[in-house]
Amino acid sequence: MYPYPFTYHRPGTIDETLALLADLGDEGKVLAGGHSLLPAMKLRLAQPGHLIDIGGLDELTGVREREGGLEIGALTTHHTLATDPTVAARAGLLAELAHVVGDQQVRNRGTLGGALAHNDPAADYPAGVLALDAEIVAVGPNGERTIPAGEFFTAFLTTALDPGELLVAVRIPDLPANTGYRYEKLANPASGYALVGVAAVVQLDDNGSIAQARIGITGASDVAWRAEGVEAALAGVQPDGESVKAAAAGVVDGVEMLADVHAPAEYRARVTRNLVRRAVLKAAERAKG
Repeated sequence: MYPYPFTYHRPGTIDETLALLADLGDEGKVLAGGHSLLPAMKLRLAQPGHLIDIGGLDELTGVREREGGLEIGALTTHHTLATDPTVAARAGLLAELAHVVGDQQVRNRGTLGGALAHNDPAADYPAGVLALDAEIVAVGPNGERTIPAGEFFTAFLTTALDPGELLVAVRIPDLPANTGYRYEKLANPASGYALVGVAAVVQLDDNGSIAQARIGITGASDVAWRAEGVEAALAGVQPDGESVKAAAAGVVDGVEMLADVHAPAEYRARVTRNLVRRAVLKAAERAKG
């Protein structure tokens, strides 16, 4: 199918991009890798009058080391995240997750910033940035601001980005000592999207008990979330199978689970509990070294 007619723009700087966003308002849509927006346009689910292609903004690409962590440009591809040695060393969960995003073509073209800004409820990255306690960096008419990942995903296909703002980077803090991570995913066999995805970061204390756990969940509901109840239940316990299973039992309490042609709500709930248990146990094993 052919998309609705649009005017194509290719700005050369962030300032030019922001000026276009200000001038075009709701009619202007940002194009990054294009793996979410272009199919929606072909199906006429999205009909922007103007397309703003930011693919030429080299300043938005790459992995940069900074004190206390990494800053990753919004146009950095999934393939780069999966293969960059600095990401593997300092943000291994993100590298692990990037390996299972879509297929090879998607990983070569799709971008971290585009995936986060689109906020598909079945996307992988939301779970990872939640578990990593990342910050989203946005630039808009009022300058630069940082948004905690826990405040970024607000509703179905909706984020905390204000009109006229552009997502420019993601900041990932270094993990403390005695910390492990794991991403577990039940993928749709056709699309690769997560029917359920669970990212866990687990820090152990000197006695081998869980000092802190952060768990991000995607695919199971209409927006990714932190499993704070499970995190609290895990604090201070030994990471054995029964203890972790008991903590994971209430992970979907109070959550409206998705039900669609791919999986009913009850099935997603059962898978979520199992994947939380598995992710936490494997993260704890890594934390032991």
